[in-house]
Amino acid sequence: MTKLIICRHGNTFGPEDTPTRVGAHTDLPLVEKGLEQARAIGRWLKENGIYPEAVYCSELQRTRQTAETALAEAGYKEPVYALKIFNEIDYGPDENRTEKEVIERIGEDAIKAWDQDAIVPDGWNVDPQTIIKNLVDFADHIVKDEQECVLVVTSNGIARFIPHITGDFDGFAAQHKIKISTGGICVLEHDGQTWLIREWNLKPAPN
Repeated sequence: MTKLIICRHGNTFGPEDTPTRVGAHTDLPLVEKGLEQARAIGRWLKENGIYPEAVYCSELQRTRQTAETALAEAGYKEPVYALKIFNEIDYGPDENRTEKEVIERIGEDAIKAWDQDAIVPDGWNVDPQTIIKNLVDFADHIVKDEQECVLVVTSNGIARFIPHITGDFDGFAAQHKIKISTGGICVLEHDGQTWLIREWNLKPAPN
């Protein structure tokens, strides 16, 4: 059985910061809270006896920091490989804008559709079919390669498409929130025939 663990990176804004919609063109580091979330992922891995034999992140530092911090906390020595397919999406004119500014431009209904059904708002430079294909191909590859456990750290714009790996995105989205919290963990397992989601948006306890 192959296990695929996909996490969202930790926080990139502190309590005194004004959060913005950070996409592919804004490369922020983790703040202390984000590092705490990354360490919590590492403790969760170790406490559950989960040892990823391969670890991937995006080309953005917030995902690499999360992956490397989690591995260090768990005491694991695996290298972390960056893949472009896990880069955050391009928010176009809404890149680095506050949520208020984004809603003023596209409206609350568009944000709701994005958060509930991954329907891309007008103006964002996103090709859902490419994202879905990349995720499905990656998942298929690790099964064919007979890897037992793989860890991926990515961003929320990409992660919400994860249920497509199972072939039943609509059924899953009808029962779960597809938006994943910072530091959230999703666990998928391949039972020899299909991918099943075992955990979704699991938030490990801080130390």
